[in-house]
Amino acid sequence: MKVTYNWLKDFVDIRLSPDELAEKLTLAGLEVVSLNKAAGDFIFEIEITSNRPDWLSIYGVAREVAAITGKKLKKFPSFRMPPSGGKVSLKIQIKDKKDCPYYCARLIRGVRVQPSLTLISSRLELVGLRPVNNVVDLTNYLLFETGQPMHAFDLDKLSLEEGIIVRRAVGDEKIITIDGIERKLDKDILVIADRLKPIAIAGVMGGKDTEVTGKTKNVLLEAAVFDPILVRRMRQKLGLQSEAAYRFERGIDLSASANISLRCAALIAKTACAKLTAYKDSGKKNTLPKYVNLEIRAVKRTLGVQISAARCKSILAALGFTVKNKTGCLQVKTPGFRQDVKADVDLIEEVARIYGFGNIPSSLPKVSAQAGICDRRDMVSLLKEILFGLGLNEAITYSLIDRDSLQKFGVTFEPVAIRNPLSKEQEVLRPTILPGLLRAVAGNLNQKQSQISFFEIAEIFRSNAGSSPIEEPVLGIALCGERTLLLDQGAVKDAFSLLHIKGILETVFSRLGIKDVVFTSGSGGQDEFIIQAHAQELGRILIPALATLEAFEIKNKKVFLSQLDLTKLFSLADMHKKFSPVLKYPGVVRDISFIVKDDLSVSRLLEAVNALGLPLKGARIVDYYRGKQIPKGYRALTISCVYRADDRTLTEEEVSPVHAKAVKLLTDDFGVKMR
Repeated sequence: MKVTYNWLKDFVDIRLSPDELAEKLTLAGLEVVSLNKAAGDFIFEIEITSNRPDWLSIYGVAREVAAITGKKLKKFPSFRMPPSGGKVSLKIQIKDKKDCPYYCARLIRGVRVQPSLTLISSRLELVGLRPVNNVVDLTNYLLFETGQPMHAFDLDKLSLEEGIIVRRAVGDEKIITIDGIERKLDKDILVIADRLKPIAIAGVMGGKDTEVTGKTKNVLLEAAVFDPILVRRMRQKLGLQSEAAYRFERGIDLSASANISLRCAALIAKTACAKLTAYKDSGKKNTLPKYVNLEIRAVKRTLGVQISAARCKSILAALGFTVKNKTGCLQVKTPGFRQDVKADVDLIEEVARIYGFGNIPSSLPKVSAQAGICDRRDMVSLLKEILFGLGLNEAITYSLIDRDSLQKFGVTFEPVAIRNPLSKEQEVLRPTILPGLLRAVAGNLNQKQSQISFFEIAEIFRSNAGSSPIEEPVLGIALCGERTLLLDQGAVKDAFSLLHIKGILETVFSRLGIKDVVFTSGSGGQDEFIIQAHAQELGRILIPALATLEAFEIKNKKVFLSQLDLTKLFSLADMHKKFSPVLKYPGVVRDISFIVKDDLSVSRLLEAVNALGLPLKGARIVDYYRGKQIPKGYRALTISCVYRADDRTLTEEEVSPVHAKAVKLLTDDFGVKMR
């Protein structure tokens, strides 16, 4: 959105320099991304968030400037229909009031089409529009000034025996838009039509055949409000973009449309030496008033600073709200251009913006000591902290994915389809997070990244017959490549393996207080492992096959993936911590390296070794290998056993018999072959 310094000064007395104004606007939430000088004026380019259509106008930005600087906002000059101008027999037929809540047509006769005044044309050029003529330019000028799109038709080129008709396109209708391109229409396209044909694509672009030209003598001026969602879908389907559509799809102030239309018609009549003769409208002119109560205590509780009721009232009034004092609170009536305000927190945000975030002191919130974390948001934050600490980077992938990627990944069930996908690459909701992570791995490999360690916490979607899709929060992890370890002997390359991802998951389970976690081979054999705890499946580890990786353009690499169900994970989490004193005596570590069949459960093996009891404190897998030296159907493992006593340092004579017993257990009960 571009606005100019001098144009803003039409509505508010600005004493700040352009640079100072740009800084204050940015601090208030209207981020000024550039400030340039041109033709004796200054052009502000402002980044407008999608929830603030009221900022998509010079007047809307001027309102913010007035509130920020404490100046008074000037009102638009008032206009009235001339005494001779009343309602006429012109009909307006709106087929669906949801598609078009309001439509207004004004007739202007005897226009003299000519170049616009210098002020009008120069300002339009500064904000990026090409001047056309005094009629069209005024509709564009008011569009930028007020945010209300309007369109001027050549009245003599319309067949109005049945009036203006607002309807969906039918059959194989076509229209040549003012950009000279013929466009095919269908039932999803809302059009403005006369008796014979469509004359405009509603809210997007007018038709070439009925545009105002140098020969135009009489004009029909349109001002309307259209369904924002419908306009957005039409624009996307037709591949069109216009300043009008940009505003319609974000929402128009219904209560202001009629007055702005009258102002535009009066200005056209004045500058084109014409006569404003009549008007006709249809639909509702106002929305139902909405009231929100704002407790002053809530302002203090939310912002951490005391702002008086009088100050809150003056800020909100300057922003266009109607405010009345009530016992203990302010009753706030929201204006038509602020449909985004729905609760007291929205009003508190408005107060904070204008009061100035820099005027709110930084302070630590008061918290009470609690054992454990129950809130899911806190659990997610803790989980991210754990994964960051393990050296993983957070990835953010799209919730929408293409069917082809799912097929390549091996997903056989039908995902949730999007009714109107923007592209083939975003045609279904993802039923698993892993294909997106795999594409992220491929992208990073293409950028010559040697160490790829990602995690993502997001939602996946499952079909739910006859209802909205079921959203399931999951954790996805992807490892590929190798990491560099800086040891005493220098830099060492450590390639990621199954044990790395298993170790990451074990650390997560340990930090979350989840015990008795078991890893077992899944139906996919050696390339898939099921993760269970307390008779629940928490997720899986997957090593994609070579063909799958090649389908994702990953060559000569191994990728290790995992997906966990966060609902189950958090339900099993136990954040109650118990203090244990620091160990006084060192332990003795002995390793056992052996070859074991692939189908043997490693968890059962570890459970049996750990059951030997003291002085064995614990055994865990520290190495895993499968290669040419290992027979097919087998894998090489190394178990690290820690022996320790609480009251002394163990001797060789105490450790060796127990360690020998562990080795004998593995060979006799599990049939492993020592290496």
